[in-house]
Amino acid sequence: MQDPDLELLIKAAQTSGEIATGFAMDSLKKWDKDEGAGPVTEADLAVNAYLEDTLRTARPDYGWLSEETEDTAARLTKKRAFIVDPIDGTRSFIEGSTTWAHSYAIVEDGAPVAAVVYLPLRQKLYAAAKGQGATLNGAPLRISSNTEYDSLEVLATKPVFEAKNWKTGAPQLKRAHRPSLAYRLALVAEGRFDAMITLRRSWEWDIAAGALLLSEAGAKVSDRHGAPLTFNKADPASQGVLAASPEMHAKLLSALA
Repeated sequence: MQDPDLELLIKAAQTSGEIATGFAMDSLKKWDKDEGAGPVTEADLAVNAYLEDTLRTARPDYGWLSEETEDTAARLTKKRAFIVDPIDGTRSFIEGSTTWAHSYAIVEDGAPVAAVVYLPLRQKLYAAAKGQGATLNGAPLRISSNTEYDSLEVLATKPVFEAKNWKTGAPQLKRAHRPSLAYRLALVAEGRFDAMITLRRSWEWDIAAGALLLSEAGAKVSDRHGAPLTFNKADPASQGVLAASPEMHAKLLSALA
């Protein structure tokens, strides 16, 4: 029997995909947020409005944290909370790429218990419930079994591999990138890549869902310093993210400056 919170998130993600893809891209209204926080579109806000109405009505006792909703301290008193990014990878969405995602999680006492990352234009629905494993379109996920450090394929931005970020200079690992942070985490959970590293401050709505996918698929996931990720904090961000198999996570962590 499927976890009812996960079922709720899956249905919400599927409807979100219909809402987002229903906008005509040639007439899409878009603007930049204040303080260099990036772009937002009418599609982001439409999806967010749908989520607020649907999810908060279904679970009125849960807290709420969304990239597109003004944050309040009310969520900090809640045992469970929604943490959502209506569209992760808004720049990609604007550009007409297929790699943007809906990233939705429910956390309990700071830990994710249900999660969905959905890419409607790629028909990829990643889902996980705590203790029940992670799936892609219903098929079980497992992380990469690669144990050769020198051959790791790592999802990261170019600045991550600047020499200053490593104790003995940047390792000669194969680097790839995807704009959506949630998708990057999901790809490691899927086993398509061996690791994911971001050293930048990372918002909870970008990483909460992916963190559960990873742990349920067998990965170790932490901040850039190796500390466990916790969610629904007063300051809703982490100091970067490092995700890989437990063995490769340890090696990457020891190599990072």
